[in-house]
Amino acid sequence: MTPLFHRRALAALLAAALGTLALPSALAQAPTDKPIRVIVAGPPGGSLDVVGRLLVEGLQKELNQTAIVEPKAGAGGALAVNDMLQAPHDGNTMVLALDALVTEIPHIVKLRIDMTKEVRPLAEVARGGLVLVGNPAVPARTLPELVSYVKANPGKVSYASYSAGTVSHVMGLQLNKAAGIDMTHVGYKGTPPALVDVMGGHIPLMFAGIPNAVPLIKSGKIKPYAVSLPQRSPNLPDVPTFAELGYPQLEALVWLGLFIPTDVPAAAQARMRDAVMKVMARPATQAQLREFGLDSGQPRSSDELTKVLRANHDRIGAILKSIDFKPE
Repeated sequence: MTPLFHRRALAALLAAALGTLALPSALAQAPTDKPIRVIVAGPPGGSLDVVGRLLVEGLQKELNQTAIVEPKAGAGGALAVNDMLQAPHDGNTMVLALDALVTEIPHIVKLRIDMTKEVRPLAEVARGGLVLVGNPAVPARTLPELVSYVKANPGKVSYASYSAGTVSHVMGLQLNKAAGIDMTHVGYKGTPPALVDVMGGHIPLMFAGIPNAVPLIKSGKIKPYAVSLPQRSPNLPDVPTFAELGYPQLEALVWLGLFIPTDVPAAAQARMRDAVMKVMARPATQAQLREFGLDSGQPRSSDELTKVLRANHDRIGAILKSIDFKPE
């Protein structure tokens, strides 16, 4: 295969993968025939996939290099990481995943990969939070009213999480402890089926990701009680934070990050990180993130992110250990 044919083949694959995304005219003079691969640890069309496509569009313009998105859901991100680890460790192959890849998944699933040792956060791409939502029929309009309602119905009120062991589960445990209530946890396999059951009245409450919940809140299909962000969400300006309501321990940021193998050369890491930060700092990119219910990531270094990940890994592990939670 000639280099020219190879580049044309890559361009065709990228066009098919990204639909209407246009390739930059300078692609023919790209400095390398090797594409940037952003392996998304989630399904096509999900939050990670949407952010991955925004990132890829910007990277190929910033670096004058072909970039492709490859959604690969499964095993809490382990399949995506395994794919990345099998590729050359040159900085061109990355995994886009939630911080849960390191902080939660090792507590939930028995893995062959030690996420705390084999992957390194390159950059925080975007961040968001969770919102406690309920079926409209729940006879409580505010969080204080909800706490009183749960206390008046001991053992009868349950809440959904998008997966056992995740922050969506842990936040319910924290609210139980902080408010002196006893909501029962019901774990689901993903956000969509859980929200369907909340809307249908099969389960009254859920700690859901803000991007998933906002459209349903605005349409009146579910109602919000509080968000886990440090400040109110621009998408839900009338919904208070947990901290405002006296529960600062329920402040929880969820961030989307790029992860790489730990042994990628420093120069390759610096090149890619610099490009990523420039792309995500663009006003147009930030506006698109906000429309989706996310904020742009913070310019924290890889070392800073690593410290945060390890601290949250240990904190969540301690909470799950307190209820004798066992990985599957």
